[in-house]
Amino acid sequence: MSNIVIKNVCIVNRGQSTYGDVHIKKDRIHRVDDSISIKERHEEINGEHLWLLPGIIDDQVHFREPGLTQKADIATESKAAVAGGVTTFMEMPNTSPPALTQPLLQEKYDIARRTSFANYSFYMGVSNDNYDEVMKTDRKNVCGIKIFMGSSTGNMLVDNHQVLDRLFAHAPMLIATHCEDEKTIQHNLELYKSKYGDHITAEMHPLIRSAHGCYLSSSFAVELAQKYHTRLHILHISTAEETALFSNALPLSEKQITSEVCVHHLYFDADDYATLGNQIKCNPAIKAAENKAVLLQALLDDKLDVIATDHAPHTWQEKSQHYLKAPSGLPLVQHSLNIMLDFVRQNKISIERLVEKMAHAPAQCFQIADRGYIDEGKYADLVLVDPQATFTIAKDNIYYKCGWSPLEGKTFTGSVKATFINGIKAYDNSGVFRQGAGQRLTFDR
Repeated sequence: MSNIVIKNVCIVNRGQSTYGDVHIKKDRIHRVDDSISIKERHEEINGEHLWLLPGIIDDQVHFREPGLTQKADIATESKAAVAGGVTTFMEMPNTSPPALTQPLLQEKYDIARRTSFANYSFYMGVSNDNYDEVMKTDRKNVCGIKIFMGSSTGNMLVDNHQVLDRLFAHAPMLIATHCEDEKTIQHNLELYKSKYGDHITAEMHPLIRSAHGCYLSSSFAVELAQKYHTRLHILHISTAEETALFSNALPLSEKQITSEVCVHHLYFDADDYATLGNQIKCNPAIKAAENKAVLLQALLDDKLDVIATDHAPHTWQEKSQHYLKAPSGLPLVQHSLNIMLDFVRQNKISIERLVEKMAHAPAQCFQIADRGYIDEGKYADLVLVDPQATFTIAKDNIYYKCGWSPLEGKTFTGSVKATFINGIKAYDNSGVFRQGAGQRLTFDR
């Protein structure tokens, strides 16, 4: 049972950075104050020169279990997550078999209950013919419904417009969408195959899965949501053009249509294919460099609401195949905070805005109960960060089951010292982990 006081730490919460103490008792934040002194037996942690952040909430990951566990599983990837300060994840349905029925969805929750290091929730999957199963989804205990409106890993494309109309009209909860126009992708793919044959390469990926294809699909999703007043969350916005679809006219709590940007679309650009090739092949594709600045500004302007990873590991052998055979996706969940802390160092974003977009906004967007803030009474999901420590990503400190990262050799400023899940220290940077602290998310809907 936890009884911990973190002393003299810089607490980053609700747009402010203030110095003080935090008392963790059992699984909750018991007290936040300038100075806390307690008589009962407790652990005291010196927080001088450190930042205390709410745990990062990643609303889009692929942990591959069941069925694809040669790439990853819930235990390995949630372990990597807590090492990177991610205390909560929401995982996608395109596993094997895909989570298209309530029993298959429950199976994933059962695995996570036994093995997860972090808090968890799983999306209910959608196909062209599982409407009745989707409608049974419990909005209080499941993060959302996931619709692939463009094909990606797992072949769960929903391209029947009558099905989409019916889903958007009657969905009992948030719909999260992967938006790329399938006709555009297939047309471009055939064009490049005919022109380049076996010489087609990863550099062509953002031209095949083009910015225009993303906009066509995202704008269609927005039209459906506006027509039916659906709660829509569009994942991994990757183009400057798409940012015009979103507004900052309302506070996040009142928005019906929200959006996410992923760290790799802020960090990499199309020039990186020359050195990284299939390592950064993902869907939607990493686009031309000019998109990065527009995406970041849209995030700062509150047109884009959430920062996530779309963590999607594959084996090195799979990624080493020819472009047409290599699967899309890259591992990121351990290093998203490192990337964004480096943006803080470069004055591209403040630490307060980072916390807003990686912890507060996901909690608010999904209406997660009692998480995402350093408030008295909330669950003690916390990350202790040394903002001055440097961290070089290398094979011996990567916890992904796939064993590689496109960031290998990169040095970042800002490193996780400890991660607390429901009051329990699930990770510290001596390499000690504690499994089983994670809980299933509930939602205030």
